[in-house]
Amino acid sequence: MTIIAVDDNAENLNAVSELVEQVSPGAELMCFDSGLSALAEARKKEIDVAFLDVDMPELGGIDLGQYLRDLNPFVNLIFMDEKKDFGYEALAMHASGCLMKPVEEAAVKSEMEDLRYPEERKKHKRVFAQTFGNFELFVDGKPVQFKYSKTKEIVAILINNRGAQTTNGEIIASLWEDDGDPEKKTSYLSNLRQDLQNTFTRLKLNGILVKQRGSMAIDTEKIECDLYDWLEKKKDSKYHYLGDYMNQYSWPEYRHAELDEISYALYDD
Repeated sequence: MTIIAVDDNAENLNAVSELVEQVSPGAELMCFDSGLSALAEARKKEIDVAFLDVDMPELGGIDLGQYLRDLNPFVNLIFMDEKKDFGYEALAMHASGCLMKPVEEAAVKSEMEDLRYPEERKKHKRVFAQTFGNFELFVDGKPVQFKYSKTKEIVAILINNRGAQTTNGEIIASLWEDDGDPEKKTSYLSNLRQDLQNTFTRLKLNGILVKQRGSMAIDTEKIECDLYDWLEKKKDSKYHYLGDYMNQYSWPEYRHAELDEISYALYDD
């Protein structure tokens, strides 16, 4: 569990951080004296619980909480203040809790034991990739709609590569099988990548797409996938490979053959 504590008052920040460490000794705790520095870190790392001072310069706790919620819909927001007049804003944001300053250990313990989104919730992944049969990507149980059909195919390619960085050239070769003008395809790929990024941002799928210069990959830890589960658990998997794999595409033929071999060996008693 990753926790942040944000307060521009050093004495208050030290106090709450000590209490959090006592209540949740196994958690990763990061402390910030400004909302902007906390937000910068949250853009790089998923935050599970945020203790936020309501009254801070530049970026107050309520606005910071909204930004954190945009980055991670399941973040637990716990607001802290000396007054009680921020309750409506906290309620409207579906905050996990509120604390009055000076913060006490019993109150911190109570909030951590009654999180709106407990740690067990993380076991449920919002994204499911179906590869057996036709490929489909689901978020919160609904198929994802991309602007271009080939954007969805890019996701299929990345899922098929199981977390490995896939270069632009490899993606182009799979999408068009080296047919046509390479320069035009590179320009088209740029549009597809932007569509992919826009769609994932709209769905608040931060961190699932791992980009490097000239390549990208899927963070396999952030999704559930029938292929990954079956390869890991074999007969104990809740998914069963029946000979069909990403049927609408021609490029996964080698993976298809590999899965056939695994299946034959698995069930050849």
